[in-house]
Amino acid sequence: MSSAAAVAWQFAGRDPERREKVALRIIAFSFFALAAYVTVDSIRGLLGVEEAQHSPIGITLAAVSLAIMPVLSWVQRRAGRELGSASAVADSKQTLLCTYLSAVLLVGLLLNSLFGWSWADPIAALVIAAIAVREGINAWHGDTCCPSPATFGADRSDAHDCDCCD
Repeated sequence: MSSAAAVAWQFAGRDPERREKVALRIIAFSFFALAAYVTVDSIRGLLGVEEAQHSPIGITLAAVSLAIMPVLSWVQRRAGRELGSASAVADSKQTLLCTYLSAVLLVGLLLNSLFGWSWADPIAALVIAAIAVREGINAWHGDTCCPSPATFGADRSDAHDCDCCD
């Protein structure tokens, strides 16, 4: 949510390019905050302080989120590339990270409901936290994937050396 607010703030000004570095820093902090929260919550789960409960509603919400978030991330990334905005592309990566968190949540809830494995979700979430830290570092440095504007009708195969834009 904070990354979307940062992008909205960036484009609300007269010169969005001047605000991009600050927006990227806000997005980086949101990745770091997300990683810290997920790490603390995972450790609490592993220590038995807060074990996952059986939740049919949670399973349904995680499944719906898992269906919607990748499409939203793709649309955000596409719009960010068309605008040439590194911060909008970074925001799309945070949405994609939320997709991964939804998948981890769904798998964790299912494993807990089916087999009583309350430890599965926290272990997987720690991996997601590490990815969030990496994406935060990338956003801090402005190393988002393919923020340059898309060229319509041109062969874009050599326009970038990453695979996240396709």
